[in-house]
Amino acid sequence: VQLRASGGGLVQAGDSLRLSCAASGRTFSTYSMGWFRQALGKEREFVASISGNSRTVRYADSVKGRFTVFRDNSQNTAYLQMSSLKPEDTSVYFCAATGRGISSQAAGYDYWGQGTQVTVSS
Repeated sequence: VQLRASGGGLVQAGDSLRLSCAASGRTFSTYSMGWFRQALGKEREFVASISGNSRTVRYADSVKGRFTVFRDNSQNTAYLQMSSLKPEDTSVYFCAATGRGISSQAAGYDYWGQGTQVTVSS
């Protein structure tokens, strides 16, 4: 599975942004998808994840109520809708895929996209 994340950019605090993660292959629906982020000088942290059939979603406490993860299996694409962005959301955002079941741990994912930069100014 090859993943390509896109949609990052420079926004102001309070703005919204939608990230996309396009996947190759014909078995996208069998993979759980995750979003992680890594700020400069910090460790990669979990943001959100969604099961292959979208029945299960998980969020980090820091983004709960502001971010929404969803997917369109017909388009082989997962999304992260980010609202009420804060300067502390500034990070490189990565999407990841796993065939081992939904996880909030980076080690639970087998495939990673290249990352897209999100910068939120105050």
